[in-house]
Amino acid sequence: MSPFICPLCRSHFTQKHNTQICENNHHFDIAKEGYLNLLPVNAKNSKNPGDNKEMMMARRAFLDSGGYLPLAEKLSALISQYLAKTNAPTLLDLGCGEGYYTSHIEQVLSDSATITALDISKVAIRYAAKRYKKINFCVASAYDVPMTDKSIDALIRIYAPSLDSELQRLIKPSGFLITVTPAPRHLLELREKIYDQVNEHGSENDAPQGFTKIEQINLNYPMRINNEQILKDLIQMTPFAWKFNEQKMLSLLAEKTWQIECDFNIEIYQKD
Repeated sequence: MSPFICPLCRSHFTQKHNTQICENNHHFDIAKEGYLNLLPVNAKNSKNPGDNKEMMMARRAFLDSGGYLPLAEKLSALISQYLAKTNAPTLLDLGCGEGYYTSHIEQVLSDSATITALDISKVAIRYAAKRYKKINFCVASAYDVPMTDKSIDALIRIYAPSLDSELQRLIKPSGFLITVTPAPRHLLELREKIYDQVNEHGSENDAPQGFTKIEQINLNYPMRINNEQILKDLIQMTPFAWKFNEQKMLSLLAEKTWQIECDFNIEIYQKD
C-alpha cells in the first residue's frame, strides 16, 4: 500500500498496474523510475518548480565527492538512536533533493522501516528514484504533504522550508523532528570571497510550535578540496552561484587547493 494519499481529495490509493487510483477515482501514474508526481498543476508557481537539472547535478557530484559525508553519517546515527525502540518506524525526508541523505539513513534502519521522501523538484526526484530503490519518492510540496495525519515517527528537514502546522499534522505524538541549518561559520571562506562584511548565520533556532527542543549539536569540520570541478559544483549548488562574478571566480580558482569550513546546526525536537 502506498504511504502517500491523493493530493486532491486526501483519500487512500489502490495500485492497479502502474497507476495509483484513489477512492474518488483520481489517477496518478507511477513513473518508470518508480516515483509518484503528486504536485497538482494549480500548486505550481512555475512550469518546473524547485532546483533545475544543473543545480541538481552539481549537488549530486559534490555530495558524491564526500564533502558532506560527516553530516550524512551524523544524521544516520541520530535517526538510529532516536528510533531504536520504535517498531516498524516511519520516516519522512522533507525536501530530499536527489536523496543523498535519505539513502544514508535507509542503510541504518531495519527492513521493517517505511522511508518516504519528497521534493518539489521533479528532476531531483527522478534521479533519486532511479538510484535508490528502497525509498518511496514523490514530487510534492512541503507545504501540503500528501500523507495522512500523525503517520510519521521521525521527520528530517535539511535546509528546506516548511509550515509548523504541517509538521504538527504529520508527526506522531512524541515523534521526532530533526533539522539541519547552516551554523555561523559554514562555508566562511567562500562568503569572505563574496562579501566585504560577512554576516554570520544563527547558532540556533527556536522550536516550531507544538515541539520541544531536546538536543542541539554543532557539527564543525574542515573540508579540503583540491579539485577545481568539485569546488565549482559546491558553489553551483548554493546561492553563492549568483554572487560570484568572473573576477571573483578567477581569483578563487587561482588558489588551486581550498580549505573550507563546514559548520552545521543539528537540532532535535520532540512533538509535545
